[in-house]
Amino acid sequence: MPGTMRDEKLEALAAIVGASHVIVDQLAMEPYLVEERGLYRGAARAIVRPGSVAEVSRVLAYCNANGVKIVPQGGNTGLVGGQIPSRAGDEIVLSLRRMDRIREIDATANIMIVDAGMTLLRAQEEAEKVDRFFPLSLPSEGSCTIGGNLSTNAGGVAALAYGVARDLVLGIEAVLADGRVMSNLTKVKKDNTGYDLKNLFIGAEGTLGIITGAVLKLFPRPRARATAFVGLASPQAALGLLDIALSRAGADVKSFELIPRIGIDFDLKHGADVRDPLGAPHAWYVLMELASQTDAGVEATLENLLADAIEKGFVEDAALAASLDQRDDFWRLRELLSEVQKHEGGSIKHDISVPISRVPAFLADVERDVTALIPGARMVAFGHLGDGNIHCNVSQPVGADKAAFMARWDDVNAVVHGIVAKYEGSISAEHGIGVMKREELPHVKDAVALDMMRTLKKTFDPNGILNPGKVL
Repeated sequence: MPGTMRDEKLEALAAIVGASHVIVDQLAMEPYLVEERGLYRGAARAIVRPGSVAEVSRVLAYCNANGVKIVPQGGNTGLVGGQIPSRAGDEIVLSLRRMDRIREIDATANIMIVDAGMTLLRAQEEAEKVDRFFPLSLPSEGSCTIGGNLSTNAGGVAALAYGVARDLVLGIEAVLADGRVMSNLTKVKKDNTGYDLKNLFIGAEGTLGIITGAVLKLFPRPRARATAFVGLASPQAALGLLDIALSRAGADVKSFELIPRIGIDFDLKHGADVRDPLGAPHAWYVLMELASQTDAGVEATLENLLADAIEKGFVEDAALAASLDQRDDFWRLRELLSEVQKHEGGSIKHDISVPISRVPAFLADVERDVTALIPGARMVAFGHLGDGNIHCNVSQPVGADKAAFMARWDDVNAVVHGIVAKYEGSISAEHGIGVMKREELPHVKDAVALDMMRTLKKTFDPNGILNPGKVL
C-alpha cells in the first residue's frame, strides 16, 4: 500500500481491496479529509477504496469484528461535515468512488440500477442515452454521487415537480455494519411485502448501513422547455406568481427559484461571463422553468401566465430565454450564488424549510433579527421557493473581520433556527445533520422520534462503527 505506515488491520483490509486501494500517504489522503469550504477537516488511518459490493461486505465484517470505525464517503460534496472523519485519526474513510457501474437500464420500465459511487451527472447522461430523464439536479452533480445523494436525501432545483431523492428510488442495496448485504433492488412500484426498509437508509448519512446500489426512477425526457427570469418587488409577489404558474401549467412547472438582488450583484461582481438578466434592477427575482412532453405550447403557456401575473401586479418585468445559450446564462446566475459569496468574506449558511406560504414572513423576520444582532450583516437568501426550501445565508458586513464574524455562527444560528421553529419548519431541508447540526437536533426533534432513532442506531450498529459522531 502507498506510504510507510504498517498496521496489521490495514494490511488485512489491503488483502480485501488490494494494496493500491488502501491509501495512507498523507498528501494522497488530503482530498478526502477536508470539505470544500474548509469548515471541517479530519484525520484518518487510511482511505479504503472497495471496488465491489462483496469487498464492502468483507471490509465491514472485518471492521465490525475488530473495532475499526468507518466514515463512508461519496463525492465529498456534503456541507454539514457528515462525510469527514474526526480529528482523532482512528477512523478509516470508506470511499465508494470506484463503484460506478451501471447494472441495468430498462427504458420500458423506466428504471436504472446503478452502483452508489456513480456521479449524479453520469446517471443523468446514461438516462438520456435511452431517451429518458433522471430529474435530480444539483450544482455539485459533476462530483456528487448517487450514494451520497441518497444518504443525505438530496433535494435540488427540480424537487417541486419530482420530489427529493427519496421519491426517486424504488429500491436499494445496503451493507450492514456486520457485513450482511440487504438486497432490496426491487423494480416494481407496488410492493407491500412488509416494512419499506429502504427509507431507513435514505437520509441516514451512513449511520445505519452503507448504500451500495440503487434502483432509480426514470421519466420520459421533456420535449420542450421554456425558461424565464422574472423581476419582482417581494417574496410575496413571487408567491402570487407561483400560484398562477401552478394554476395555469400544473405539473409542467419544474423549477421555481427565488433570488434576491444582492445575489445578482454578487454574481455580476465576481462571476465570469454573466450579465444582468433584465434591463433594470429589481428587489427580487424568480428563475422559473416549464417542461413538457409535447413539442409545442409550453412557451405560449409561460408567456400567457407571465402576462396574467403582470396584469395582477405580481411581476414587474421578465425575460424569456430565446435560446439554449440564454437558458444556460439564466441558470448560471443561480448556480453561482454559493460560489460568489466566498469573495464577500464570511458567510454563515442555513439550509432550512418552512411552509411555502410562510416564506415571506420568515424572510422578513430573519432580516430584522439578524441585522439587529449584527448591524450591517447582509442577507443572501435564495433557493427553492416552490417547496419552501431556502438557503438562508448571512454574509458579513462590508469591511468586517471575517474571523470575528464567523465566531458568531452559533449566535446567528440561534436566531435563524428560532424563527424556523416559530414557523414550524425544519433546520435541515436537504443537506442533512452531519456534525454541524447534531447538537441542535435534540432541541428540534420530537423526543419520542429521537429515542426511536437511537434505538435503530443501536440495533443496526451495536458496536458503533458506522460514521460515529454523526447525526446522533
